[in-house]
Amino acid sequence: MTSQREHSILISPVGELSTELIEAVAGEIEQVFGFSTETNTILQDLSFALDDNRNQHHSTAILDRLAADIPPQAIRVLAIAQVDLFIPILTHVYGEAQLGGQACIVSTFRLNEERSGTNVPPKYIERIVKEAIHELGHTFNLRHCREHTCLMHSCRNESDVDQKSDQLCRYCKVLLDDEIKRLKVK
Repeated sequence: MTSQREHSILISPVGELSTELIEAVAGEIEQVFGFSTETNTILQDLSFALDDNRNQHHSTAILDRLAADIPPQAIRVLAIAQVDLFIPILTHVYGEAQLGGQACIVSTFRLNEERSGTNVPPKYIERIVKEAIHELGHTFNLRHCREHTCLMHSCRNESDVDQKSDQLCRYCKVLLDDEIKRLKVK
């Protein structure tokens, strides 16, 4: 039986990230998913996923490494990286997740208008939190939602991220609750 007290969601920063950002993500994870969080870096270097032609990192390769190295007490792992991510069919992605799997990643690279590592405005933190919860939602089998205000709605640019709410719609919330209940039975 899996319990939310026995397991946690691991936040795995890659590189230097502000404590304020990590705490905001952790707080929202605990609120939405009901699992405690831990912070520990699994991957120090993402150069193995760098595509020299695109000067971007292939997010799927990173997910495979994360999933292979997830510690036993972690029910999911969320990597937060500052590199530009892609999948071959898109020019860039804000993040990627293993649908129904254990690993997801979100990138800060394109979600900060100022593109400064030291400048952490509230809007930037809000965007990262939204996309982190969105990607974790995929690991709990949530798919993209048609409801434009739902946290699981797909986003193509920063404006899309800003326009969606920080909440799941009623339908996605029911699906998440069902998935968490299913995990507890295992």
